[in-house]
Amino acid sequence: MAAHRPAHRIVFANEKGGSGKSTSAVHVAVALATAGKRVAALDLDTRQRTFGRYLDNRAAMQKTVEAALPMVAHETYDPAKSGPIEEKLAALAEGVDYLVVDTPGRDDDYVRAAVSTADTLVTPINDSFVDLDLIGQVHPETFKVTRPSFYAELVWDARKARGKRDGATVDWIVLRNRLQHLEARNMRRVAAALVELSKRVGFRIIPGLSERVIYRELFPKGLTLLDLGAIGQDAGLGHIAARQELRELIAGLQLPGDAEAAKAA
Repeated sequence: MAAHRPAHRIVFANEKGGSGKSTSAVHVAVALATAGKRVAALDLDTRQRTFGRYLDNRAAMQKTVEAALPMVAHETYDPAKSGPIEEKLAALAEGVDYLVVDTPGRDDDYVRAAVSTADTLVTPINDSFVDLDLIGQVHPETFKVTRPSFYAELVWDARKARGKRDGATVDWIVLRNRLQHLEARNMRRVAAALVELSKRVGFRIIPGLSERVIYRELFPKGLTLLDLGAIGQDAGLGHIAARQELRELIAGLQLPGDAEAAKAA
């Protein structure tokens, strides 16, 4: 019998709030579970717990719908009770295919530890120079990248630590969440700056999720776009477009065994 491969760790991290980090994380986790993968999740944001509450809401919703919802085993990390972060990550990764970690919008030792153990690091940003400034600074007139920012340096240090520890690499992905109201010229400038920066500090850019009311509406129920059929909700044109975005997101991650997840989305 072939040995079970170690869990692939996907860490969603961005020190700036409001980038769609938790929404993206929960949709990826549920898409993988829908594809029949064994998925565990850890929320490192002990105070806000958006990711954890989303999955708590999902467990509660499961009791009220007739169809079975694909579930994700999850915990919220408590430094006072959960033990060393490295041990908690290792314990949750035991016996699953994927471990999805959502981090708070700040820099601390727990976030750094999670990033340094990631196989795939996902940094969602909105299409704006405010968000771009997290990873790279641009010239105010030419919009050319002048230098990487502190977060890029943090990721660089984490990647070096990972390589030194076990020789593995961290696939860093910038998830470009799209805000529909942004002016087109600004979007092109942000895109050009991202491409330039990606070549300098080594990340991939993939399309993310648009700003849609449906995501806010689904949160109290713990549901995702993939669950609309289970609750008998018709897929309107907007939902179909959102599902296509999710498919592109999953495919862009290039996860091991992700072909099934992309189909499920």
